[in-house]
Amino acid sequence: MRLLISNDDGVHAPGIHALARALAEVAEIQVIAPDRNRSGASNSLTLDRPLEAHRLDNGFVCVNGTPTDCVHLGISGLFESRPDMVVSGINAGANLGDDVLYSGTVAAAMEGRYLKMPALALSMVGSNIRHYQSGAAIACQLLSRISAVNLAPRTVLNINVPDLPLEEIKGVHITRLGHRNLGAEPVKTVCPRGQERYWIAAVGNAMDDGPGTDFYAVANGYVSITPLQADMTQYSGFDNLGEWLEGMA
Repeated sequence: MRLLISNDDGVHAPGIHALARALAEVAEIQVIAPDRNRSGASNSLTLDRPLEAHRLDNGFVCVNGTPTDCVHLGISGLFESRPDMVVSGINAGANLGDDVLYSGTVAAAMEGRYLKMPALALSMVGSNIRHYQSGAAIACQLLSRISAVNLAPRTVLNINVPDLPLEEIKGVHITRLGHRNLGAEPVKTVCPRGQERYWIAAVGNAMDDGPGTDFYAVANGYVSITPLQADMTQYSGFDNLGEWLEGMA
């Protein structure tokens, strides 16, 4: 199996190195990642300038672009062989609930949705991550079973792992996305030239975090796996919209 590994924390982040070391034991790997931290980049592509890709001494390729740029290049001819699937991570921090809308980790996996197998987005849940090896071990276990899973095309598995030693993780839960409260207001600052600037504040606390959600699973020591899809159509709205628009030309 050929794996394309990427992330949004940057090519030098400890999570992607732990993941690459572990997966190199079970598959052929290619690593391509942003040259710096691009957390929160979501699914953005760089269209206003050309991208530069450089191969580092360890064989990783770094790109001066977004996570989506990296995977797009990686599956569209930058490498000699086309990968079978994309694994994104290991992210330094959670991607739970509404986080998936902004996450570059999830976006990198989502860009691999056209490939043969489901893409994986892998994140560690904690504020000062110490147990990347646990996440890497979970990734290896899942990949050993991936050929047997029957999922709809273009499925992405969003995986969140508690920052615990592997032996302390209680198991795996299949979950739905929870939801967060609205984040805090942006923080206004003034630069030395007197111009106002704004820092985006932290994400909101969990609001919908009951049993069955990704928040609940990791809070109770379980790995959370949530299947995601690229199709954002709300099919339940078809009937109501039809009635609302009835009689229009």
